[in-house]
Amino acid sequence: MTGILLILGFTMLAGAGYCFLLIKKPGMYPPKYLLKKRAATLGAGGGVLLLLGIVTLYF
Repeated sequence: MTGILLILGFTMLAGAGYCFLLIKKPGMYPPKYLLKKRAATLGAGGGVLLLLGIVTLYF
């Protein structure tokens, strides 16, 4: 269970980083506001899952 939480957390954070990189490209579809929203959602979810994974790892 802990491994799954950690892997999902890292994957979601990587997805957020990818969305942030797409924001820098000109003429990108989907629109930048949608990419910002997606990156924030993935980052928040990844952070929570990573935190839960670390907590379950040590307790």
